[in-house]
Amino acid sequence: MMRALLLFVMCISPAAAQGIPFLSGRVNDYAGMLSSASMRDLEAQLKTHQQQTSNQVVVLTVPSLEGNAIEEFSIRVAETWKLGQKDKDNGVLFLIARDDRELRIEVGDGLEGTLTDARCSQIIRHEVVPRFKNGDIDGGITAGVTAILGTIEGTYVADEALDAADGGFESIGEKLLGLGIFGFVVGIFTIIALVQPKGVGWFLYVFLIPFWVAFPWAILGTLIPGIVYIIGFPILKALLGNNPTVKRWATTMAISRGGSGWTSGGGWSSGGGGFSGGGFSGGGGSFSGGGSSGSW
Repeated sequence: MMRALLLFVMCISPAAAQGIPFLSGRVNDYAGMLSSASMRDLEAQLKTHQQQTSNQVVVLTVPSLEGNAIEEFSIRVAETWKLGQKDKDNGVLFLIARDDRELRIEVGDGLEGTLTDARCSQIIRHEVVPRFKNGDIDGGITAGVTAILGTIEGTYVADEALDAADGGFESIGEKLLGLGIFGFVVGIFTIIALVQPKGVGWFLYVFLIPFWVAFPWAILGTLIPGIVYIIGFPILKALLGNNPTVKRWATTMAISRGGSGWTSGGGWSSGGGGFSGGGFSGGGGSFSGGGSSGSW
């Protein structure tokens, strides 16, 4: 739900870019969180799933995120490793940061329809986090992998009763945050579009339509704001577009916004990415930020 908003308003990270670990296999336990037996079992489970479905699911544990956001680090790893097949984009990264006590499921483009953001959140909250809190790290990672594979294969059923019991506050909080970011950023550009000359204004109008349609649908499950925007913008532009007072106010807002620190691009480097000589590598899959994060 939040990934497009985060990508749209991403600013430079103040943390240093963290190097990308080597892709040594389907289970990459750089934080030493798994027992040898669990690593062997998970490797075999993931290998069997890949042979049967071609989906490439990989586990990565790291000692620390080194001050970086887990969403940013996770997508950099997934893009560098290129998990999944190029023509199917069917890769999944299950990332756990030991010292930060954070985790994320990063989903390739081709699996987002099955392994949805909501389902990833359910897996993290119901299968992984409770076991981690009880000190059962092996069990939590194993349960997470099993649920991920079960979701893809259609055998995993989430406990809706648990969602009803603990999901309300989180859901409301996410919606409020999403609406706040959307309203602030997209709203400012909409106002600017209203008072710009016809060519620029109408270009911005068309450019903003996907945002007005997609974000309210993802956050609230409704297309009404998008419909109102598509119909209402031309009317408001005719009424306000030539109003000098409104134009001066919008120009002032744009200048103020431009000086507040938003920049394009991040400070990320590609890191020390690469693959080991162990005969395992990604297949060229693509990722766009789908998945979910959590903590314990």
